[in-house]
Amino acid sequence: MTGPRVEVHEDAGTLATSVAGELLSRLVDAQERGRVPHIGLTGGGIADAVHREIARLSPASDVDWSRVVVWWGDERFVAPDDPERNALAARAAFLDAVGVPDENVHEMPSTATADDVGTAAAAYAAEVRAAGSGEFEVLMLGMGPDGHIASLFPGHPALDVADAVAVAVTESPKPPPERISLTFEALDRSRAVWFLVSGEGKAAAVARALDEAHPPDVHEIPAVGVTGSEETIWFLDRAAASRL
Repeated sequence: MTGPRVEVHEDAGTLATSVAGELLSRLVDAQERGRVPHIGLTGGGIADAVHREIARLSPASDVDWSRVVVWWGDERFVAPDDPERNALAARAAFLDAVGVPDENVHEMPSTATADDVGTAAAAYAAEVRAAGSGEFEVLMLGMGPDGHIASLFPGHPALDVADAVAVAVTESPKPPPERISLTFEALDRSRAVWFLVSGEGKAAAVARALDEAHPPDVHEIPAVGVTGSEETIWFLDRAAASRL
């Protein structure tokens, strides 16, 4: 695999439309090749925009949503109806609209289904091992202004967790303080890794992550710790790309 590809779009809206279209095409291609694609979702504003575009464009596509399996890269360990939940937003934006069967949607545990965040992380790891395909067809990741992805933050002990699928994140520098995240080892098991980044506030972290002359350490910019086996694409709007 070559280095990451960078796509710069005029604004967040055109970025979202492009990502949604490419995802639908990728899913159709995988299904035509006989695969049941497993995808990894992320949260945040740009992810919500992508999800809404998936719902809008899906009726014109040939994706068989009964043969798509959905996971999350991370989740906030809160109540199931808390608006902070990534899964709640994804269901509202597109999962229910396109008709992904409930048995194909693997939400991370909430405070209603696990006693504590450590138990929740262990339960999700077991679920991935039992029902996962061994790789994501497409893993979508947002990135914070500090370079974090999923709930793997710069300088946080969770960055160094090895031989595990999921990790409990406590004392997160971004609220809420308790989260569940897939580890680098799990995130790296992806055919395609797509970073979805919008806004000038992310521009410095984007430039640092893509600095080939002086590549950052994963403890500084966790985003550099995840690459796809077939492709790694950075989908940026002009604001996020303004320092490249």
